[in-house]
Amino acid sequence: MESTCSRLVGGCRSKRYAPNRHGSLWRRGCLPGPAAGLTIHSSRCRFSARLNSDVRPLMYRLGHLINGEWAAYSHPAVFECEDRIIAGVPGSDPVIFERMIECLEAPYYLLYVLHTPRGEAQPGRYQSPALSASDLKDFLVQFGPFLSADARFDLWVHSPADSGTVVWDRHDLLYAYGPLEQFSTTLRLLGFTTGCPSVPAPHEHHYRAELDYLAKSLVTTFDWCYSPLRPEDEQ
Repeated sequence: MESTCSRLVGGCRSKRYAPNRHGSLWRRGCLPGPAAGLTIHSSRCRFSARLNSDVRPLMYRLGHLINGEWAAYSHPAVFECEDRIIAGVPGSDPVIFERMIECLEAPYYLLYVLHTPRGEAQPGRYQSPALSASDLKDFLVQFGPFLSADARFDLWVHSPADSGTVVWDRHDLLYAYGPLEQFSTTLRLLGFTTGCPSVPAPHEHHYRAELDYLAKSLVTTFDWCYSPLRPEDEQ
């Protein structure tokens, strides 16, 4: 089936998400909710099985060149921690994003940054209403096949109670701000080690026609609050 991709022959520099920008991105005045309370063991086992497997998905969101052929790129399980966490997302696995969100307290606000639509909606920033832990987990399960195989978006989750934010971007890099020690512990439990994540050059992004039905469903899932893209959101 048709798949649209964007290839960067010279590579690109990953965007740095500055912590002091987050305050203007989210609604204020949210009351702290109960702890996330999601199951840790099951998601850790799911990711560990994938990390130790040689199987690669048939559809992927980020590719690189191997011997002149385009193939899926899977980040190694490494992260660095200074004033924030930067980690690769091996196999574009939503479990990593889910586990990092579990370090934060609900309610959450989800920001879906649609930078490269394929006709399902206008490009822009789509902010959800306040979500419980179960709401967010249901979203990640329902749209997991889309999130792991398509690069038309960046995904942010913010917890007002913790002033914490987790970002999963189009290059399969994860940025986390807030309880850095808890984030680091969680990543180590998932098998991550200290290292410097990097994006291959050249690389390609995929925007898949066969996933358009999920993209259309996603933008009708919540009563989103829409705002235009910002300059830093553009490809």
